[in-house]
Amino acid sequence: MQSNEGVDEVCVSIGEKFNRLSPLQSKCCIFRVHDQLRNVNEKAYEPEIIAVGPYHRSKITLQVMNKHKLHYFQLLLQRKNETMKKYVDAMRLLEEDTRKCYGELIGVNENELVEMMVLDGCFIVELIRKFEHIHLRDKHDPIFGMDWIVNSLQRDLMLFENQLPFFVLCKLFDMIEVPNHHHRFIYLALRFFRDLLPGVGHRKSFEGSSPENIKHLLGLIHNNWLPSFAGNDTSENFMAHKKKWQFIHCATELREAGIQFVKNEKCSLFDIKFDNGVMQIHPLIIEDRTETFFRNLIAYEQYGQDTDFRYVTDYVIFLDNLIDSPKDVDILCRRGIIDNWLGDGEVVSNIFNKITDAVTTPNNHFHYAEIFTKVNIHCNKRVNRWMAKLRRNYFNSPWGVISIAAAIILLLLTATQTLFTVVPKWASARN
Repeated sequence: MQSNEGVDEVCVSIGEKFNRLSPLQSKCCIFRVHDQLRNVNEKAYEPEIIAVGPYHRSKITLQVMNKHKLHYFQLLLQRKNETMKKYVDAMRLLEEDTRKCYGELIGVNENELVEMMVLDGCFIVELIRKFEHIHLRDKHDPIFGMDWIVNSLQRDLMLFENQLPFFVLCKLFDMIEVPNHHHRFIYLALRFFRDLLPGVGHRKSFEGSSPENIKHLLGLIHNNWLPSFAGNDTSENFMAHKKKWQFIHCATELREAGIQFVKNEKCSLFDIKFDNGVMQIHPLIIEDRTETFFRNLIAYEQYGQDTDFRYVTDYVIFLDNLIDSPKDVDILCRRGIIDNWLGDGEVVSNIFNKITDAVTTPNNHFHYAEIFTKVNIHCNKRVNRWMAKLRRNYFNSPWGVISIAAAIILLLLTATQTLFTVVPKWASARN
């Protein structure tokens, strides 16, 4: 509809929306996980006891920890004999840049966001310092009096949606401990999260870690839990990215094809090797927090623009190929490759059967493409296909083995009987 003055009402409406539209931000690094990914396992992205930042702050079940945030900040001010205004003023200078880090419009005003930065940030920095240095802990602090609280905090503070920008934490660390010693904070933070890691990764040197390249605590973990070939464009795996590749069979079928699984503790978790029918894999610990840990790192990679850094996604896809059923889990457990703290092989197989649902899988960028190609070549050799079929059809049960043994014995007896029948006749004919 067009008004008498010649102004189109649709144009006016769109123009008003333009005025309310937030500009695109290249600094966005903290997102809400999209529904397709979240709906596979919503609890994996939800904090259990503490909210950090704006996304989960209104949840009633997380309000208890707010008291501990206040206690930590109060004790900090008393210990350093400082005013809270010093911290508020420092965070106010970072408020605008902090707001730009969130991927969607957050419903908090400037003062609310600054308060959140102060209380959440100081709590995180103090918690990480107290975790490493026992003498900093208050004797009445219930957080370090119960292991389950620390375990839950380790889990919650690495969630993709539950983050503060890393520059906020670095600024507060400057004020709380020593200015411009960010490498020490990186060291302390990685020590705090070390119990979460399900296996050893290749870590960058602290001297080479630039805080400017770290987005938040989850990003810090990702930057320092790497395969040894990370960033090495000449590696065999990297060169295989652009080759065509196909998925591999599960562990049970690969074993039937003559592939051996061997535990290799001399490399990082991601550095899987395959040669001459032997697959070497670093041991993987699976406990209550492992699925959440993997899912949030995968979400972080899904929102990143660099497809070459999706090491965790590629590794989980590899495991998803190996594990189809509890039988596959049992095979890997017996070989020492999976250390199953959950106790139930079916639970582990269900985790990996669903963990890549709604995840964008690699096309021409897959770090295990060369290994997959080698495995498939091995399995497609005629003798290996024949052996796999023989094992699957005749050696997969005790009765199958008995029937094969009986057939072999019958064949030997028949051959023996024939021999004893033919030899006398042949000897008589000679005479």
